[in-house]
Amino acid sequence: MTQASLAQAADPRKPWTDPVAEPFVRIEAVTKRFLDFTAVDAVSLDIYRSELFCLLGGSGSGKSTLLRMLAGFESPTSGRIIIDGQDMTDVPPYERPINMMFQSYALFPHMSVEQNVAYGLKQDGVPKAEIARRVAEMLDLVKMGQFVRRKPHQLSGGQRQRVALARSLVKRPKLLLLDEPLGALDKKLREETQFELMKIQQALGITFIVVTHDQEEAMTLSSRMGVMNHGRIVQVGEPHDLYEFPGNRFVAEFIGSVNLFEGTLVEDEPDHVRIDSPDAGCTLFVNHGISSAPAQMVEVAIRPEKIRLSRQHPDQTDNVASGVIDEIAYMGNLSVFQIRLKTGKMIRVTRPNLDRYDEMPLQPKEPVFCSWGSASGVVLSA
Repeated sequence: MTQASLAQAADPRKPWTDPVAEPFVRIEAVTKRFLDFTAVDAVSLDIYRSELFCLLGGSGSGKSTLLRMLAGFESPTSGRIIIDGQDMTDVPPYERPINMMFQSYALFPHMSVEQNVAYGLKQDGVPKAEIARRVAEMLDLVKMGQFVRRKPHQLSGGQRQRVALARSLVKRPKLLLLDEPLGALDKKLREETQFELMKIQQALGITFIVVTHDQEEAMTLSSRMGVMNHGRIVQVGEPHDLYEFPGNRFVAEFIGSVNLFEGTLVEDEPDHVRIDSPDAGCTLFVNHGISSAPAQMVEVAIRPEKIRLSRQHPDQTDNVASGVIDEIAYMGNLSVFQIRLKTGKMIRVTRPNLDRYDEMPLQPKEPVFCSWGSASGVVLSA
């Protein structure tokens, strides 16, 4: 297949699938050291125009330092940052086509909503009529048009977040950087605001790069996400791909809950593998091949929602482990089962609560069989 035909086959909504598409943001082997500590370690990453990209990682993973280098608040020790075809590595923050929204929102307490949003335009010398028009347009977009005269202390956390977003967007940056933008909101408001943020980004077509430690937030918001650990990008992909096909143990454990079974590879064919797992107390069958040496130690990752529970032995030979229910947590929409296998290993199983009443509910201390399909597991190198 030629490059031209590959480009034609690429999804226009997913420019990263197009081999000839030019990245809007290109991070080339960027490293940042603070004395003898390496905060960001040789990171290379391409982000495309109009993408909502999330950098996901725990505390100290390097995600915020990378964001600050994009904004120009920190200078790379080595490497280059290119935005819209221009090398921005040594360009000061005020000359970059970027705005940044901080976790604290940093609103001026003595200014009204309208004055806060207009501040950057006034500093740039934009005519008054143009300021009024753009501020009104942006406040309407974030549904804050009726609060123009209020001061920040008269607003809820969600409203302050919207004002900060409007102030960040009113200057029409090519790129908006958001550092834990929803971290100060309660769970319900955070979930509602995620979808509003997505709608605003899609309406404006501005490229967003969001830093977050919240896996659910990253999965909801992003077109793609990059998982960081110890200053490095360990995997980049769409949320579905990172959840269903983690590239390593860290990603499997960091994104969502996962059960990991260790075992020895006993059969490796192009379309399947079999693994002898004393850990699970059964043979594991996975319907994809791997490139591995015979008898190699591997791990199989299985998400809790992919495991079935039954009182009777299911009609299959592989992928059946037996155990006893240790604890059950009722979460409303689902129930979480802690199962102690006969091998002593503890695993987690989740079941959706589809019916209001269950005539024969499973109970703690009850013996059960845990089973799953051949497509449910992913083999990871141990």
